[in-house]
Amino acid sequence: MRPTRIMLGLLLSWSALGLAASFHEPLRQVWVITGLTLAGIFALDALRVMIARPLRVERVLPSRFALGVPHEVTLTIHNPGGGAVRVQVFDGIPGIATTEAFPWWGRVPAKGWRTLKYPVRLLRRGRAEFAPTHLLRLSPLGCWMLASRSGENQVVPVFPDYEPVLQYALLALANQEQQMGIQQRQRKGVSREFHQLRDYQEGDLLAQVDWKATSRRLSLVSREFREQRDQNVVFLMDAGRRMRAMDGDLPQFDHCLNAVLLLCYIALKQGDNVGVSAFGGVEKWLPPVKGPHAMTTLLHHLYDYETTPNPSDFTEAAGLILARQRKRALLVLLTNLRGEDAEDVLLAVQTLRQRHVVILATLRERSVDQLRQRPVESFDDAVLFSASQLYLEERRALLERIRGAGAVVVDTVAPELPVALANAYLQLKQSGRL
Repeated sequence: MRPTRIMLGLLLSWSALGLAASFHEPLRQVWVITGLTLAGIFALDALRVMIARPLRVERVLPSRFALGVPHEVTLTIHNPGGGAVRVQVFDGIPGIATTEAFPWWGRVPAKGWRTLKYPVRLLRRGRAEFAPTHLLRLSPLGCWMLASRSGENQVVPVFPDYEPVLQYALLALANQEQQMGIQQRQRKGVSREFHQLRDYQEGDLLAQVDWKATSRRLSLVSREFREQRDQNVVFLMDAGRRMRAMDGDLPQFDHCLNAVLLLCYIALKQGDNVGVSAFGGVEKWLPPVKGPHAMTTLLHHLYDYETTPNPSDFTEAAGLILARQRKRALLVLLTNLRGEDAEDVLLAVQTLRQRHVVILATLRERSVDQLRQRPVESFDDAVLFSASQLYLEERRALLERIRGAGAVVVDTVAPELPVALANAYLQLKQSGRL
């Protein structure tokens, strides 16, 4: 229990009266009587707040949170007592959460309740724990604040931000993937899986014409093909120390996770099997899955992936994935390359290319691009510009060597990675390289 400003103000006034009484004898008796009266009031007020029936708090949380996305939490404060109560509330949000709703002051009616709804953002994936709610209850006369805690510990999962996946799903239902920048290029005659017969269209190759169906209908009929299904797509995610670098509000690893979720949805929609592996201090492996519940399986597998301070060994990761995934697959390697990675990455790509098709997706820091766009007005600006230019030249040379080793390279900044990676996958599907 702690004193309020009202109580401290009264004590300060009483002290001032005591100071005056030390110079003026008749005020001493007034000072003593005033002190006894205040002591009685303070004691009575403290007793009333201590014996009052405690407040009870109920918290309603979403079943799960998406990383960095505001979600609404509901607090209901119940007052079983016979008098209205003024209370200050601090909910026990996790340390990885942000909200601007607290402290909250409010009045809870007698034998009633008060509902508080507030948005909260969780900034780290995994399991987040909400602690009991902290309450500061104002005494009836406003002299004391009684601290208490109410409610229970609640643990909720924090998943990667799968909003782009949902957005893609809605657009796909309307056949409007182009709104996201995902391009479905039609390459007639390239895909190897028969889909259906349809009326001949101008531009169809003669090899597509089904002559038996044409003779029956007495009009030209073409065969339509689609990308092969039941192929394997395996994500190989770098969880080493470089992926801990922040890009905006999220580390680069979380941006990669968002891109992986979108591509998982697209690949499953195409009828492919999707698996996930990680390296760089993390030993996790989900063999390729398929079916209506595969997206849920992937979400529950990915949501608690964490980066480590360990370096990433690309050669070792390549050997492990070759042992785990023997059937030909599209391997999507997500990382953030540096010039010193050249030999290790090249050896890993050459090893993987013996059996699989490889996409190397590497994130480029937006801060480097921003440095190159800043005007050079001083010697320090010139040094920074030269350093960023040298860094990009080394990176460009490394990526050219990787392309020469047979890998498809996606080099982009974090916000553009999901769409760029999806387009690279669709182009490979339509080219028949898998």
